[in-house]
Amino acid sequence: MNNYLHDAPPRRVFIDKQSPKAFHALVQVSEAVRATASEAGLDRTTVELINLRISQINGCAYCLDVHTAAALRAGESSRRLGILSAWRDTGLFTASERAALALAEATTDPANAASQTAAYETARQVLTEDQISAAIWVAVTINAFNRVSIMSKHPVLPLHGD
Repeated sequence: MNNYLHDAPPRRVFIDKQSPKAFHALVQVSEAVRATASEAGLDRTTVELINLRISQINGCAYCLDVHTAAALRAGESSRRLGILSAWRDTGLFTASERAALALAEATTDPANAASQTAAYETARQVLTEDQISAAIWVAVTINAFNRVSIMSKHPVLPLHGD
């Protein structure tokens, strides 16, 4: 019998709920990273662009939903959000945003040494060492949150009007 209830994948463990102390520690890291980014001069839209680009690469629907809303609240345009996956092919992003995005992508694919070298060369031209560090920390943190949400299969629920 081909019943959708029998074919449904088993529910995943929401590891954030199952291990709240570990998740709370990750949230605290995220708060420290957000403060570090602000102190380094990375604006909130740049942080959200990093969060979104890495969530695109990792395919994390839940984090894409959360950080799209956060980026819009921070003043990011829907046009730039729509083109973010092709940021290298547009003139819509500043030199510092491009450098931060390249560093974030290199952090997400650490085995690609050539990408790391190119990202650092670009970043050193337009970002301070504090900004370089902050951009990498933002990428490290969103990568961790992506794994939590992907492995937990956090749902993206329709909003009123969707």
